[in-house]
Amino acid sequence: MRTRRLGEHGPEVSAIGLGAMNISGFYGPATEEQAFALFDAARELGIDHLDTSNAYGMGHSEEVIGRYLADRGPVFRLATKAGIRRDPATGARSFDNSAEHLREALDQSLARLGVERVDLFYVHRREAGRPIEEVTETLASFVQAGKIGAFGFSEIAPTSLRRAASVHPVAAVQSEYSLGVRAPELGLVQACETLGTALVAFCPVGRGLLTDTPPDRTRAAASAFLKENPRFVEPNLSANLTATDRFRAVAADMGLPAASLAIAWLLRSSAQVIPIPGTRDASHLAELAKGATVELSAEDMSLIEQTLPVGWAHGDRYNEAQWQGPERYC
Repeated sequence: MRTRRLGEHGPEVSAIGLGAMNISGFYGPATEEQAFALFDAARELGIDHLDTSNAYGMGHSEEVIGRYLADRGPVFRLATKAGIRRDPATGARSFDNSAEHLREALDQSLARLGVERVDLFYVHRREAGRPIEEVTETLASFVQAGKIGAFGFSEIAPTSLRRAASVHPVAAVQSEYSLGVRAPELGLVQACETLGTALVAFCPVGRGLLTDTPPDRTRAAASAFLKENPRFVEPNLSANLTATDRFRAVAADMGLPAASLAIAWLLRSSAQVIPIPGTRDASHLAELAKGATVELSAEDMSLIEQTLPVGWAHGDRYNEAQWQGPERYC
């Protein structure tokens, strides 16, 4: 497995990581036995970067990882996130980046994970009314206290990244980035390259659209998230499946699973990018990891982008409720 650096001064990690949202039931039921088998498979593939959040299953993902680590030992570079509050009665979300909340949330995450320190701690969603410089100072204090190795932000704008980096180096920014979501190329990729910040790309295979087994109507309807997401409701879903059929054909001609080609394209797009695909299936994880072994030529990149040109996707990547929290910058 190739490696990439998690921030200019951070550790080297596997060129792709593993997102652990799926083990919390976000896209369907997942057992702890499945999660343990998935983590074992990741280790066998050379994946050592595991990404979670206190929001994934209200701490469930962290608890499962904690039990795995208690059994297997410190085998992953860990990243987790905080900053989202959820009303237990209504499920309504709000964002809190106060020092008090982040400190309490971090301590709770460390307890669930069973560790004294995580390698990377993100603000999951920015609290718009609180200066990001203040939040950055809070995060820097966690580094100084030895509770985290480095910090980052999820779904922020390039301008916010530059403001934060003026206070303290920011190791990583997490953002959705794939052949279906090219917005990071309008400033975020460039800012990360300038600042030495890793761009940790979630949903790198387009929530399944860029795989050989994309979600059909039945699978999309069974997911609380996908059934409300504009790209997975009709007529957009059928149009997106037709569009990505061309990509699957290109991948097949190259002798690759579609997911491998999608990952390879991302890794070739910028040296700052570290994809963190999520899955519950070890065989699919192997397809994703294979993307880190593929060397694409300039001609390959051109063919891929002719097949799925910028703007090919039908429907927004989020509906209005799902857009609450991410910073729009273009």
